[in-house]
Amino acid sequence: MSESPPLLSVDSLVVEYPAKGILTRPFRALDQVSISIGTGETLGLVGESGSGKTTLGRAVLGLAPVASGSVMFAGTEISHAGRRQRRSLSRELQVVFQDPYSSLNPSLTVGEILAEPLSVQGVSKVDARARVKELLDKVRLPSDAANRLPREFSGGQRQRVAIARALALSPKLIVCDEPVSALDLSTQAKVLDLFLQIQRDTGVSYLFVSHDLDVVRHVSHRVAVLYRGEIVEEGPATRVTERPEHPYTQRLLLASPVPDPDAQAQRRAHRKGLAVQRQEQEH
Repeated sequence: MSESPPLLSVDSLVVEYPAKGILTRPFRALDQVSISIGTGETLGLVGESGSGKTTLGRAVLGLAPVASGSVMFAGTEISHAGRRQRRSLSRELQVVFQDPYSSLNPSLTVGEILAEPLSVQGVSKVDARARVKELLDKVRLPSDAANRLPREFSGGQRQRVAIARALALSPKLIVCDEPVSALDLSTQAKVLDLFLQIQRDTGVSYLFVSHDLDVVRHVSHRVAVLYRGEIVEEGPATRVTERPEHPYTQRLLLASPVPDPDAQAQRRAHRKGLAVQRQEQEH
């Protein structure tokens, strides 16, 4: 029996931003990047700031300039989708941003925020109210949250609202752009568990962007590592996050904080040893 095609397939993607000067070459943020995500699967995309990981998420969402390559979603090429096609895609492709406060309209109640995408798609007010109640229950917020403003909630609760909004239209794929990096560690764990539970309940797929290997290990089936716009390592989450093969991934693992002070001290010593080795090799 043949395997089903991936839900998302990115092939040889190149993203370039125009240069500021006439004689300056465009900045290539992504160079020949290829990834795929199956139905109900999470691909963790990890790399340091400037690696291109957020750019890849934005390219999938149609927010970055694709110079070449393709983005196939549910069998349809979407790398250059127009506004009308993007509006139609919003039923199946959604996003959760890093900052839960700036991504929510502060002048609207939570109920109005969650009902907005439903209204755009023509859902009646009665059905929208029922769906809002269902969404609040799914992200474990009280039903009276619908009548309150975003500023009345903590950061973790606001991110739950953002997740509920992304779920409103029952999408097939959610791009999660550093969705827990602005939260404290205990809140991070609860929100990550929520992502996992939602996936079990709905079968939604995630492209989970993060700079933290520990975070992607918690939620991902597979992990792809980006360095300077290129994929340098990809494989099962357990293997990549525990036994990385590429030197860059190894450095990311050593940079991840651990709660045990002795283990953290050993990591720092090992990292310092690697730095000394690199300096000796350069000379």
